[in-house]
Amino acid sequence: MEQSFTQTFLFIWVILPLLIFLARVIDVTLQTIRIAAISRGIRWLAPLVGFFEVLIWLLAISQIMKTVSHPVAYIAYAAGFATGTIIGQSLERQLSLGTVLLRVITSSPSHELRRRLRELNFGFTSVPGQGAAGPVEIIFTVIRRQHLQKVQALVRETQPDAFYSFEEVAGTRETVYPLPIRSARDPFRPLRFFSKRK
Repeated sequence: MEQSFTQTFLFIWVILPLLIFLARVIDVTLQTIRIAAISRGIRWLAPLVGFFEVLIWLLAISQIMKTVSHPVAYIAYAAGFATGTIIGQSLERQLSLGTVLLRVITSSPSHELRRRLRELNFGFTSVPGQGAAGPVEIIFTVIRRQHLQKVQALVRETQPDAFYSFEEVAGTRETVYPLPIRSARDPFRPLRFFSKRK
């Protein structure tokens, strides 16, 4: 009796593990993006990504159950998980999802920094403070994550001795943003029509 292709050595030990590996890579990559979307308040993206994530996971786990006696399938599943985690983190950084609060603390006059922020249409709040070495000025600005590197470079240029930090913001209301950056790195831009800011 002729052996079917799905029972051949090539399919069981090479093709099937490779398919499981690729499915798990895509699944975990989507999971990383979904978690990032939830933590950053991007409500429209999380369920969309979650649908495809679960669908791919079901396909992968069903193949695992069919080949339970082949350890190479388990190795492919675990390797796909690890690889997907790395790719997901990298992709999440490239997409620059969400909003951040940038906090700048400086002991020198910040007129130039504030002028440049205003020119670029970034909203900010400036308040006086007291540091360990004397009076300081604290500047807060809430920006899209895709603008973070640009604003960080501006701070380093105008306030080279300033201390600054940033943190994720789950949601904002009435925030002043510059015009959106039109970038090929944002494949979800058409769907932002359905997103509502808090």
